[in-house]
Amino acid sequence: QVQLVESGGGLVQPGGSLRLSCTVSGSIFSVNNMGWYRQAPGKQRELVAVITSGGSTNYVDSVKGRFTISRDNAKNTAYLQMNSLKPEDTAVYSCNALVVQHGVSHVYWGRGTQVSVSS
Repeated sequence: QVQLVESGGGLVQPGGSLRLSCTVSGSIFSVNNMGWYRQAPGKQRELVAVITSGGSTNYVDSVKGRFTISRDNAKNTAYLQMNSLKPEDTAVYSCNALVVQHGVSHVYWGRGTQVSVSS
């Protein structure tokens, strides 16, 4: 069994910061790409940021310069540092991971964590 557990969400004022964490645990050989997605009420889920096992990153334009994705491969954990938060960043943030098990790659998802930006 593979589990992804997110943490770090909460309520923050505009301009504030939050740091999300996503840890992969279970029977895995390796973790390749890890990504953060978000879904706001009434909107489609969108990819926020992705990081490869080698550390290459990519971001949606709306968060460039404000969010930073990173990872600790030894801990199978990805982080999303979110600065200068705006009300439009309010959403449920979920992580996913491309996990290799017995030579086969599978995508797993966490359950999500709520981020609310409001004064």
